[in-house]
Amino acid sequence: MVQDGDGSSAPSQTPYEAALEALSSLITKRSRADTSNKGGGFDVLFDYLRILELEEPIAQMKIIHVAGTKGKGSTCTFSESILRHCGFRTGLFTSPHLIDVRERFRLDGVDISEEKFLEYFWWSFNRLKEKASDDVPMPTYFRFLALLAFKIFAGEKVDVAILEVGLGGKFDATNVVQAPVVCGISSLGYDHMEILGYTLGAIAGEKAGIFKQGVPAFTVPQPDEAMRVLEDKASLLSVPLQTVPPVNASLLNGLKLGLEGEHQYVNAGLAVALCSTWLQGTGHLGITHPENTTSLPEQFIKGLTATVSLQGRAQIVPDDYTNNDSPGDLTFYLDGAHSPESMEICARWFSLSTKDNSQEKVPDSSRSHDFVQSHADVKAKKNSQILLFNCMSVRDPQLLLPNLMKTCASHGVYFKKALFVPNTSVYHKVGSHSLPPTDPQVDLSWQFSLQRVWENLMGNKGVDDKIPDTLSEELRDDMEMPVKNCENSAVFSSLPSAIKWLRDSVRHNQSARFQVRVTGSLHLVGDVLRLVKK
Repeated sequence: MVQDGDGSSAPSQTPYEAALEALSSLITKRSRADTSNKGGGFDVLFDYLRILELEEPIAQMKIIHVAGTKGKGSTCTFSESILRHCGFRTGLFTSPHLIDVRERFRLDGVDISEEKFLEYFWWSFNRLKEKASDDVPMPTYFRFLALLAFKIFAGEKVDVAILEVGLGGKFDATNVVQAPVVCGISSLGYDHMEILGYTLGAIAGEKAGIFKQGVPAFTVPQPDEAMRVLEDKASLLSVPLQTVPPVNASLLNGLKLGLEGEHQYVNAGLAVALCSTWLQGTGHLGITHPENTTSLPEQFIKGLTATVSLQGRAQIVPDDYTNNDSPGDLTFYLDGAHSPESMEICARWFSLSTKDNSQEKVPDSSRSHDFVQSHADVKAKKNSQILLFNCMSVRDPQLLLPNLMKTCASHGVYFKKALFVPNTSVYHKVGSHSLPPTDPQVDLSWQFSLQRVWENLMGNKGVDDKIPDTLSEELRDDMEMPVKNCENSAVFSSLPSAIKWLRDSVRHNQSARFQVRVTGSLHLVGDVLRLVKK
């Protein structure tokens, strides 16, 4: 224990917390649109590779490299699972992390252990710090993490390294790879426009920056403007570029994909093509390759349908703190969608999922009276859909929120209340499992702007009067209070206060079940996961 300034005792910093503090020191910008994201000093990455003795290991690494706007993380996750089920030692690098930075580095489908992380972290950090100069300064945050991934995968002697591009492609830190086995481009759309450009063509051009001379590449069906640019870039580099269809559900032997959502069949199709080509390109001819669309090898089916972890993407999480008393009364539907296209896709997933969960099965007559009674109690409860939302100020809520509302409404799903909160995690510090304390002076002007957009939308479309009003009961003294409460929405000063309000509402509305859609920001999704999972 160490003494605070007031003489009280505070727990000493753990080795892992010390590493996170050192990592936080590399976050030099609070905006994504800094020079490194736009290619500034890209060549210095090759100095880092030399300092970390990574030039030869990366040249020998058998890499799958994936860029895209939507679905690149899911595609990488499916690819890792397929090749692991084929018997290979896998390394997977994805971003961002939601709770713990070690989520970014997976070995054989499991987050790297704290012990191994610390070993590789301090070796790399200290080596770079020792060699740092004005010409070769310490790398920025994401660049360091990408370098660390290469060091981990080299040290662990993985058979395949699967790399998800962080942002863009051409100037992303993962693009130091000169000779991947195969490249993939997932669905393209409008995102990070202040960095990548304001047209689909410009965005596609940045993503195609991962193409390498003669290296095969695959993509999914794209808008015409984006596809033309991908084809032109591929032609310049003699890249054989193919467009692959979604996986046909009938090929999965009656099983479901390991990741939720209809859109995952598109990502699964891309993963199948990437893995098939990787197997061929690395000379593993003993494994059957899916040469046509009428069948899949058994290992591929197992890889696609196995339980895989990709937190914050189409993830359903019951609230551990309320469900002991009333199972299912508060459930969070999490997806970090933050572009107009992904907002629509995930709104469709939420609508279908909440409908599925509201259709109770008829109880087995052989079960006990208690079971039948509890079933009847659950069935009597009314489902209320709540939106919990935040997005970065560079996003346009006039594009995001209408897409979300209209898509849900087209499936008969209407939000009873929208809650707007600031993110709890901060951009300039890598957190541990615990959340930082709430800032009492937090600026809520952005949340008030989001609320105005929502109220205007609700005013134009009207409120569905068929939905039972379970939230309009008189507020009680022991309930958490919002900062600003309107008819269809509320702004809370912090995420914990919004979660408490939801739990209070469940406690005071015994006839209601709350289905909470959490979206707009992966940071928000990560913060919610920390609060609702014990």
